Amino acid sequence: MSAREERAALTPGTSLYDYALFRHGIEPDGRVPRKGYPLPDGPPEQPEPGLRDLTWHQAQAVVADALTPLLADPDPVRAAEAVHRRVADLAMPHRMLRAHAARLALADEDAARRTARQLVRTGTHVTAVGVGMALLIRLGEPEDVPWLKALGMLHGLADAASAALDPLDRQAAALLVVRSRDRSGELTSLTDAIHSGDAEATRSALVHLPDELRTMWLGRRLAEAADLSGLLRARPQDAELLALTGRLLHRMADQRGNRSEILDYLPARAVYEALVGHADLLPPTPEHRSLLLSIALDLHSGAPVLLNWRPGRRRALLDALDRLLPDVVPERVPGDRHADWFRRNRHLPFARAGDGDRPRWEVVVVHGAADSSAVETRILADGVPLVPALFGKGRGNPPEYLLDSGRLRAGSEPREVQLVEAYCTEGCCGALYVTIRRDGDEVVWDGWRGAVGPTPPAYRFDAAAYDAELARAERDFSWCWPARSTARLIAAGLRDRPDLASRWELAPGWAGTDWRDPDTPVVQLVFTPSAPPPGTGGSLYFMWWLPNDDGPARDRAAAALRRMETEDPKAFATFGGGNDELAEALGYREPPRTPRA
Repeated sequence: MSAREERAALTPGTSLYDYALFRHGIEPDGRVPRKGYPLPDGPPEQPEPGLRDLTWHQAQAVVADALTPLLADPDPVRAAEAVHRRVADLAMPHRMLRAHAARLALADEDAARRTARQLVRTGTHVTAVGVGMALLIRLGEPEDVPWLKALGMLHGLADAASAALDPLDRQAAALLVVRSRDRSGELTSLTDAIHSGDAEATRSALVHLPDELRTMWLGRRLAEAADLSGLLRARPQDAELLALTGRLLHRMADQRGNRSEILDYLPARAVYEALVGHADLLPPTPEHRSLLLSIALDLHSGAPVLLNWRPGRRRALLDALDRLLPDVVPERVPGDRHADWFRRNRHLPFARAGDGDRPRWEVVVVHGAADSSAVETRILADGVPLVPALFGKGRGNPPEYLLDSGRLRAGSEPREVQLVEAYCTEGCCGALYVTIRRDGDEVVWDGWRGAVGPTPPAYRFDAAAYDAELARAERDFSWCWPARSTARLIAAGLRDRPDLASRWELAPGWAGTDWRDPDTPVVQLVFTPSAPPPGTGGSLYFMWWLPNDDGPARDRAAAALRRMETEDPKAFATFGGGNDELAEALGYREPPRTPRA
């Protein structure tokens, strides 16, 4: 049947719910397109510029004034008809309208729920139906699941449907997310298998997904859609499934972006138990060895600590992993990042794994993976990792920022310290700050700024124990590999000899390693001319990538510092952006963004 014939077969005024069932019913194989079925009237029309350009708060007020009185009407049929008319008058983008409708203050939730159901089940326009779905995000009940699943098959409604389904049917919600994010079609075999209810086909499709798909931000949704927990219960000795489970758990525990997914994965504790309980079935390969150590690092100081563990269970899992992992690994082979990473991190999650012998204030520096440049400083108070507990929008700041600089030291004067910046920059989603001060024989952390949720309490630590733990962390460089050591030593040299940079009107920015190549040291230098060209100002940034070689870190750093004695780094470092007017006046152009070899 052609699209024209399909539309002719529908009665004018057909609800979107009935239309979704109709479209699905005429599909020969029952497969839902990745982008969903097209809406019967095509994409919603764009609103007038005046409404489209409203600020968030202005739009929120407009939606509240328009819809709040209607949703208090006890007659759902009358209220739904009024909502249909009102949202048409608003002519606001339907996604914006949905977002604000989900946050409305409701005088009568029961009345609003009845109207939401009327909109979802009989609504004929995507904007009005979207309002109903938005309301069901917090008002929905199990009886709403079939309607939400059906509407989720339509283009543009999958996100709203999955949000409303999340508290009601987590697997159905996840399946909608996975299907709608499947841009390349590589997940189609998995979604088809899940739709069919064939557990063996689902298991096969899941374990054979490409690594980049299994470890991307879809980790939790893949596990939920495929019912990973159920697959493990049915196949507890499946080594391939166990290895995949470990990779998904480690990805979910990562906090590179928003809130760690592991905290929203309901079967997380049971899945950790299943993995560790049968981890001895994994072949003893270097990859599996590193994977289990990564899981241990997560359980020791990462977001999984915040799961509601039974007393002693997390320690028991760590003890089991400690027994499984070898104490000795082969001597370092040049270029073998994985063996070197394992050797440097083997002790970290187990040295003080017990709940009773950990300090009240603890610093743990974690290099996430051998092939990554990401290093974060995890700070735990009473065993609780503070960054995922209080902020959850990125990894803790690196040790060069918090430890090498002495920022965590408690002095006589209070000092505000940034513990973490949002992955998308502070200007976008904020940062977490704390003020550190010494009060007699105690160190106090208070004056919190940027925390998500209620203001955290003041933490008070014994000053002697605090200083001892900080001194230990500042001396421990086990997280540091040769290229990172080179960058750290250059940064230390620039701090000790500020004239090396200032003679060229430069100041040190940050020092680390290339995120695409952990074996390449990188130093950022900030150029602020004392006499900028007229009409310009600000600063420019230069990135100095050092040659990738196997020389000792101290020698490589010393050679770099000697070069700065006689050569202006602006002549050999790469211009990396800054003030546009200043760059144009001085003839600097940012290079094309091409991958480095």
